[in-house]
Amino acid sequence: MAAPPHAPPPSGAAALACLIAGATLVRLAMAWLLGLGIDESYMVAAGRDLRLGYFDHPPLSWWLSSGIAHLTGSEAPVVVRLPFIALGALSTWMLARLTALLVAPQAAIWAALAFTLAPVLGFTTSSWVLPDGPLVAALLAAALCLAHALRGVGWRWWLGAGVCAGLALLAKYSAVLTLGGAFVYLLTQREHRRWLARPQPYVAVLVALAVFAPVVAWNATHGWASFAFQGGRAGGHVLLPLGPLSAVAGQAGFLLPWIWLGLIVAGWRALRRGPGDSGSWLLLCLAAPPILLFTLVALWTRPVLFHWAAPGYLFLFPLLGGVLAPWPARRVWAWATALVIALSLGFVTVQARLGWPPLPRDPIAQALDWTKLRGALAERGLLDHTVAAPSWADTGKVDYALGGRPRVLCLNVDCRQYLFAPGPAAHLGTDILIVAPRQDEARIRADYGGVFAEIEALPPARFALPGGRQVAMGLYLGRNLKAWPP
Repeated sequence: MAAPPHAPPPSGAAALACLIAGATLVRLAMAWLLGLGIDESYMVAAGRDLRLGYFDHPPLSWWLSSGIAHLTGSEAPVVVRLPFIALGALSTWMLARLTALLVAPQAAIWAALAFTLAPVLGFTTSSWVLPDGPLVAALLAAALCLAHALRGVGWRWWLGAGVCAGLALLAKYSAVLTLGGAFVYLLTQREHRRWLARPQPYVAVLVALAVFAPVVAWNATHGWASFAFQGGRAGGHVLLPLGPLSAVAGQAGFLLPWIWLGLIVAGWRALRRGPGDSGSWLLLCLAAPPILLFTLVALWTRPVLFHWAAPGYLFLFPLLGGVLAPWPARRVWAWATALVIALSLGFVTVQARLGWPPLPRDPIAQALDWTKLRGALAERGLLDHTVAAPSWADTGKVDYALGGRPRVLCLNVDCRQYLFAPGPAAHLGTDILIVAPRQDEARIRADYGGVFAEIEALPPARFALPGGRQVAMGLYLGRNLKAWPP
């Protein structure tokens, strides 16, 4: 039986399976070798309690990390990253299917390969405990359902598009930009504009909103905290003329400059073809809103994190696959890029595990867990106290290291999800052990001298990290918390 016209050819399907298997093995190895980063530690620790919503993002990624930890009884980095690695493999497969459907079957393997080699998508999004992995998987699933629905296959694809769009919103609020791009496509593509006069797209929107409803309910009972936090990140009062250039440079760096340039060329070609090429026009409409918005807001907002635009670039990869498939030098390009990635991952792993070569300020050290902190505190009998740290980032690292016992508080007005833990205000009148990874005694006394009856400096907690790194974390016993917030 002949393969469907939108399926990768048999040789391409085998290559795709090998690509996904190989990339998954690499991601598993890196997940085992590297500890959790700051954001990952925070999400795992602060997300131990299942809730309908969370301060920073919608709950899907928090549910995944908390769910696998409860299921296995382990918070080891490789364990809590497993759902995200699985979603990375699924996303690669769906991207290839979308490419075969909207561009060409022979382009599928090249789109999937470029996706896998782009660091921000093929590595961090496809393995780290962050909202981006579930977002990318849900957006690709929604796009696949939409592509089938537009062919008039039936109600089930529209309903599937609605469910997947709701899951994308349940992963990250910025999904609304890509979903808005789908509406722009229906407005601008003559052949498919007729769907706006039919009930299916509107029912799909209602289904998406129903899936997203728990987030609205949580925000409504928590002062709209998450909506206000994310909405406020685009604010600013100073013009930054070079901000968009900086944002574009960062986006290119996260994707690799030569991959980024190929994506831009592919997108430009789709723009020139216009709505007449329905497949490439759909991909361009889905891609453009996140890229344009997160580049534009850099005119007045700092910082604009470079990975915010990655879900937009995601939908240019099928177009890049169409550019690479007939290119004579595509294999040289692929092997050279794979070599760069292999050397980079090897360097990061050696530096993290062995501490060589030594780096100024040791930026890779944040990917090392502080799990020995628990033993350092236990041997001095300090785990009987409630523990606190001076920032949400430090609180996440300390809380993850201590495994949730004792409770860890965030002694900062900006405490993110720890605001609902409950926070320090629920511990008035108690003594609190302050673990200060980066703050000296003068800073601790200046920040907290007014909220404790007394602050006693204790000998620091000393323990070793991989690579011969020696850590000495400041310890302070705050007696009788009098008031919070300060």
